[in-house]
Amino acid sequence: MTVLVSCKKVSKEYMDQMILKNITFDIGVGERIGLVGKNGSGKSTLVNLLNGSLNPDGGNITWYQKDVKIGYQEQSVNYSSVTFNELLQRQIELQDFLETSSMLGVKKVNEWEIERLDSLSGGEKTKLALANVWSEFSTFLILDEPTNHMDYEGTQWLIEKIDSYPGTIMIISHDRYFLDQTVTKILEIEDGEIQEYKGNYSFYRDEKQRRYASQMHAYEEQQKTKERINSQIKQLKNWSDKAHRESTTKGLKSGTKIGAKEYFRVKAKKKDQQIKSRIKRLEKIDVKGVKKPKAEETIHFLFQESEKKGKIILEVKDLQKSFGKRTLFKDSSFTIQRGERIGLFGNNGTGKSTFIKGVLGELSLEGLLYLTPSVKIGYLSQDVFDLNEDCPVLDLFEINNRTEEGAIRTMLANLGLDDKLVRKKIGFLSLGERTKVKIARLLLGNYDLLILDEPTNHLDLHAREQLEEALSQYNRTLLLITHDRYLLERTCDRLLLFKDGAIRKVEYGLTRLMNKQKDHHDAEQKMMIENEIAYVLGELSKYNPGEKEYLHLEERFQCLLERKRRL
Repeated sequence: MTVLVSCKKVSKEYMDQMILKNITFDIGVGERIGLVGKNGSGKSTLVNLLNGSLNPDGGNITWYQKDVKIGYQEQSVNYSSVTFNELLQRQIELQDFLETSSMLGVKKVNEWEIERLDSLSGGEKTKLALANVWSEFSTFLILDEPTNHMDYEGTQWLIEKIDSYPGTIMIISHDRYFLDQTVTKILEIEDGEIQEYKGNYSFYRDEKQRRYASQMHAYEEQQKTKERINSQIKQLKNWSDKAHRESTTKGLKSGTKIGAKEYFRVKAKKKDQQIKSRIKRLEKIDVKGVKKPKAEETIHFLFQESEKKGKIILEVKDLQKSFGKRTLFKDSSFTIQRGERIGLFGNNGTGKSTFIKGVLGELSLEGLLYLTPSVKIGYLSQDVFDLNEDCPVLDLFEINNRTEEGAIRTMLANLGLDDKLVRKKIGFLSLGERTKVKIARLLLGNYDLLILDEPTNHLDLHAREQLEEALSQYNRTLLLITHDRYLLERTCDRLLLFKDGAIRKVEYGLTRLMNKQKDHHDAEQKMMIENEIAYVLGELSKYNPGEKEYLHLEERFQCLLERKRRL
């Protein structure tokens, strides 16, 4: 591997807190690296050290190529209309920017007014930010949450672009599917230290568990050795004490017998030396031995279960919605049964949020949308700024006595929100902590229907996996909007498809849908190839073997056969 950049014993400290502790790693030319770690672990700090925005407090960062150009796509929330307006004034890269943004579905952005740039959605910001860095043709590309607010087609486009990109790419992402499809090495920051895993995200998770189990086994064996040595020390001390006593008593009893007292003294001294030897061995184990591995923080999302089953909870008939001349969906009919876990699947702008607003009664839809009157709905919105910023966390919960307060504190602690955090005002919480508070309020509600809109936004990877596990066991009714493909794949066994101007319910999950779409795509490709083969064979009959045109057509024919074989 040709090394692009090397970090040797790099350290960084903020306000007496060591963020990075003597970390050492290399990044090779052309590598695809995923940078992972809990929120606040130091990922952004490391990125800022690599792009030169920060200087290390200790250690060295060495680049092995001259004139390395670093492209940095920040999270979409950090972009404003000013950012994109400045880019539109730069003529050198403008055409590449416009072409890339157009491929992502954001067309003719150079003709937009400032007011339109000011009202960019999260998805549009992400797409324009990506178009920006892609048009710069950087040697080293850093992508920070590049799939935030990105629909499935946009994510697939990005996966393909990363695969063909000639430079080196580092990705910070909470999208596990995306990491699995794009990276070949994971760097994890934990407790200020860095660990390297040579594989994609799924390999990293399996390998981390294997390393933990291996280290725990070695630690437990070491503890057994320490117990055995301590037992030996105790026994030797007993022998030593006895030898010291005997050196006195038996020396006196021996009377004129020369050397008896000295014999027992030597014996006692020998035991003392053996004790010292074993104590040193114990000290060596404590200093250089196997450390007890740190278990991953456990987060518990425990949703209440329901005894009710087999009843229609929502009925939709001939549902439609238009805004002006634009129709989002029409002629849509289906029912949702109690206990079904349903994912809403479709590209951005196809009407998923509009449908949810209709279910919540916030928006009028044409046609029939009947919700059983007794149904109690719990709704988690994407907005993490809809909580009172000046309100302490505990005040958001209805607490009638100390017992209830204790139960709520315990539940918040299970979500990783300790006593120190729950005493803070909402305005001082991170986005991930705010999301957990909102989920906690849902956990306490005895809801019949749970509607979750991007519940994993702002959650770190471990918290996402724990939420996924809880939702996969949830036995009440669930409507889920998410760009997290793994979450959708592993929790929902039915889908509402928002496509071609309609909503259609299917009785299967995402994996089967993807397989069906692939089969359909492959069948179309096969038909196109067969038509082209027929055309080439017809053209071949016009020429004699050995002629230039014949050889060219023969080569094309063989290529088509190979493409068909691969399908």
